[in-house]
This record gives sequence, structure tokens and C-alpha cells, in this order.
Amino acid sequence: MRVNGTHYRTVWLENTTVKMIDQALLPHRFEILSLPNHTDTAKAIKDMRVRGAGAIGATAGYAMAQAALGAPGNNFFSYLQTAKKLIENTRPTAQNLFYATNRVFSSTKNLPPLQARKEAVKAAQAIADEDAENCRLIGMHGSKLIKNNSRIQTHCNAGWLAFVDYGSALSPIYQAAREGREVFVYVDETRPRGQGASLTAWELANENINHAIIADNAAGYLMQQGRVDMAIVGADRICANGDVANKIGTYEKALCANENGIPFYVAAPTTTIDFSCPSGKDVPIEERSGDEILYVSGLDSRGSISRVLIAPKGSNAVNLAFDLTPSRFITGIITEKGIFRPVEIKKLKKIKK
Repeated sequence: MRVNGTHYRTVWLENTTVKMIDQALLPHRFEILSLPNHTDTAKAIKDMRVRGAGAIGATAGYAMAQAALGAPGNNFFSYLQTAKKLIENTRPTAQNLFYATNRVFSSTKNLPPLQARKEAVKAAQAIADEDAENCRLIGMHGSKLIKNNSRIQTHCNAGWLAFVDYGSALSPIYQAAREGREVFVYVDETRPRGQGASLTAWELANENINHAIIADNAAGYLMQQGRVDMAIVGADRICANGDVANKIGTYEKALCANENGIPFYVAAPTTTIDFSCPSGKDVPIEERSGDEILYVSGLDSRGSISRVLIAPKGSNAVNLAFDLTPSRFITGIITEKGIFRPVEIKKLKKIKK
């Protein structure tokens, strides 16, 4: 990740403190958030100061390491189990979160507290490092799909900020640009939180990649007019049958792409695949506060970040955070292991780390 020419990861651990880019302030302010304990880190996940499948997973892993470091020796595993439940209750849909909590917890089993603490930190760091490497490989595999002068549709943010580094859906785009190909990206604004307009556009600007922010409802028309060559999105959970849970609005983009004969790819590391989840019908869909729809935040004329009501007082809102895209609308799933058709992902179970 490059910010004004300097390399950053989205989240990292310094001694016992979790450090992360505060995504709630982007694109108007770039600040590093310091979280001294696992309860603060869990709250940052819940409040979406960090978001995106891989970044949530890495942060959850670090939160588990913090809990291990802070757990009393005479009540170590009970304390860690309680912390695990707290962390897992922050975001119910993202598979990477549960992968991370389970992996760190498992690393401590049958060990004395002193050794368990060391292993928890080691496991959490491995999760973050593997996430970055997996996303680098996703870029290498996915870039082969991108021709010179391609016009690519995205949805939400599945770039650096959604992972520890490189990203998933944006990683092939960054790699294609590094290989010298011209790329143009249509960036869905992604209501209600505007992750496309605020985060994806910010990333693309830092990488000097040509792009335009569009209203969420404009994507179908652009596809119909032949102005989109392919779509690449991320995933918060991929089911055993290839169905995909991702940011609300993904299903609509897949339908439009299918109607207009446009390839629709999902990019995600294999840690996002939940082989215990048979199909999209079995995915819990997070419903968030209606205030995210009723209010918007932005930079006002005085240069301050302000929150304003855009709906009538007293109106209610239904705020579903994710939707489900059936596998039949997905051309391929780009992973660190290569590109697979949805019906082929069961092969990955045998080679999954």
C-alpha cells in the first residue's frame, strides 16, 4: 500500500498495541489508530474503523493475540475463550474473522500460558503475512485476465484497505498497471457507507490509475451501453457451492453483467471460503443501524467532517450490509492458487492451508 509514496500495511502489531489506518476518516484525513487491548480492537472492528474481509481477519487475529498477552496465568484459557466470543460477535458475515480467531485459539491449546502467549502472537502475525502474500498472488493470477485499455467495474472496496496489503479485487488491476497496461476503473459509490467513493477512489488515486466514481445505479446502464469490459468484486464469504456473500449491491451487478455478456469475477483468498457453509442460504446476513442510510458524513465548507440527515425526521431504514450472488452468475473466482470456476472450488479444500 502506498500513501503519498510511503508503504503501509492496513493493520499491524507493535508490542501489545494494534495499529491500523483509521478508515472512518478517509479520504479526508489519514491517521493511524492505536488500540492497546483486545476490547478496543474488537470495538474498532464492530465500528468499521477497519473493514474488508482480510483486514478484519488480521485484526481479529491480532485481537486474539492481545487477549492472550493480557490473560491472567491462573485463568488463561477461560479468559481467552471469553475474548474469542467478544471478537466473533463484532461482524457475523466475514469468514476471515472466524478463520483468524479459531487459528490463534488453536495455536495455544495444551500449552502453558507463557508459551501460549508467544504462539498466539506468532499465529496472528502469520495470518497477516499470509493475507498479504495471498493478495499479491491474486494480483499475479488475475492480471492475466486484464487486456490493455480494459474498462473494469468494481463494487465497494476490495483493495489494500480491505486486506493487509495489495487487496483482492483491486490487486489484479494494480498488477496490470505495474506491467504497463492502461486500465480505467468505474468505481461504484457503494451506499450507504460509500466505501467505493471514499476508499477505492482514494486508493486508485494513490496508484495513479484512471478512474471515475459512479452512482451505484449507473453500472447497469454502462454495461448495457458496452462501456464495461469486465467486473471484479471481492467477497466476505464464499460458500462450498460457489455462492458468494459480498457487499449489498453485488448481486445486482452480477445480474447486469450476466444480462450483457460481461465476465464477472470474484477475487478472494482461500481463507474466505467456508467449506462448512453449503450455500448462500446458510450465510448470516448482517443488518446494521438504519442511521447509516439516513445520515451521510463528509467534508463541509469549513474543512470539517460533518454528519447530516438526508431523510425526513422519523423515517426508518432497513440496512442490510451484504447480499448473496448465486454461483451461476460468477465467471470465475480468483484466488492465490489460481482462477477457478465456482463448481471447481471444492478442489481447493485439498490444498487449502
